[in-house]
Amino acid sequence: MVTLDAVKLAMRVVTTEFDTEIQTLIEAAKKDMGIAGVAIPSADEPIVNRAIITYCKTNFGEPDEYDRLKRSYDEQKAQLSTATGFTNWGS
Repeated sequence: MVTLDAVKLAMRVVTTEFDTEIQTLIEAAKKDMGIAGVAIPSADEPIVNRAIITYCKTNFGEPDEYDRLKRSYDEQKAQLSTATGFTNWGS
């Protein structure tokens, strides 16, 4: 599963000052995808990690490209929610 350090690296954050906020965003991304029916794997899954990172970039501070990032995250979430092996809708 994506780590705090991996998200910070992707967001180019080098201080520990925002660790709690970023960790909260990671958990919020997991919940948001879960609401959409995405099963969050316990193992490292790059496509899920990328969606979590995009969510964090979208919601951290006031990004200049909010609309583009939001559309990107929504598309990633939609694809995961319909992909075999990434849903929790049952068999």
